[in-house]
Amino acid sequence: MIEGELADPRIGLAVVTEVKMEPQMRVALVFVSVAGDLTEQRRGLDGLIAARGFLKAELGTRLGMRRVPELRFELDRSEERQARIDKLLARSRKRHPDSPPQPLPQSPMEE
Repeated sequence: MIEGELADPRIGLAVVTEVKMEPQMRVALVFVSVAGDLTEQRRGLDGLIAARGFLKAELGTRLGMRRVPELRFELDRSEERQARIDKLLARSRKRHPDSPPQPLPQSPMEE
């Protein structure tokens, strides 16, 4: 819907990466990845915010929902964070080439 039906030139290439719903289903936090530098990403986010009413109405119609949650858009920074972590790990490996890699801690789900 974002790519094919929104004519706002600010949006550019935007991809929904995740949606988190509040327990009461009143608010949907929509994480988006927008191509470009920080200025273009901000502009794309502004375009999505401006189209919020249209998107909400379309979701209600297409999904047959009487109450559509409020849409809150946020830039997804997970790729940037992962790139930063990879860079720090590579730097650490360069400084300490003889150190064995440390295992990652297990999450509670893996136990």
